[in-house]
Amino acid sequence: MSAPLAGKFQDHYAILGIDPKSDSETIQQAYAKLTQKYSPNNSATDNPEMVDILNLAYEVLSDPGQRGIFDKVRGGGQQGGTPKFTGISFFDALGREAVLRAAILCVLYDRRLSEPSTPSLSMRHLEMIVEASAVRLSSALWYLKHRGLVVSDDKSSLQITADGMDFLESKRPLPEHVMPFIKPEAIAISQARPQPVQPLQVQSETPVTSKRDGESVLNTLNRALAEIRK
Repeated sequence: MSAPLAGKFQDHYAILGIDPKSDSETIQQAYAKLTQKYSPNNSATDNPEMVDILNLAYEVLSDPGQRGIFDKVRGGGQQGGTPKFTGISFFDALGREAVLRAAILCVLYDRRLSEPSTPSLSMRHLEMIVEASAVRLSSALWYLKHRGLVVSDDKSSLQITADGMDFLESKRPLPEHVMPFIKPEAIAISQARPQPVQPLQVQSETPVTSKRDGESVLNTLNRALAEIRK
């Protein structure tokens, strides 16, 4: 790969003059057009340094792995690199984020109580339990770590601290606030209301014959005996 200019960040998309969401065909077309423009055969725009810059841009953006790394360094591919404010939804999220942090602490505290020998949870396991996007989880964990309520072990797994336990016990979040952030399939005990047990229907082995039915049988027998005597 061609070496970039020392001490400078090169925006490969800007160099090729393309949108960060461009596909591979657009990248190739832009590269071919610019390399022809700055080719050594074109005396009007002969620029060897620019050719190296174009080659670097194309090599990075044409490789999915390198392009993914570059997008993260660049800033996640924000539109035009211009930051945006979320708007009114930011204010709606303020209360929810506080409850989300409490939910994470509840999960980690529960893990500490139920599995004291292995009190940590990986980020993947936390995502399987907590109903939140990876971005929101990362934001909540950043806060919890900076407050010293959660720490990461040597394997980058997460566990609650003593301060986190004290914080949770002093705040005592309500179940109706926390449970919406817990995925139903991650709850150990079903919260379904048990169905009432129906009493067994005991059937008599000997059928009960009513008095009226008994009289009908006697009448039938009497008629049969009368026929025999004839």
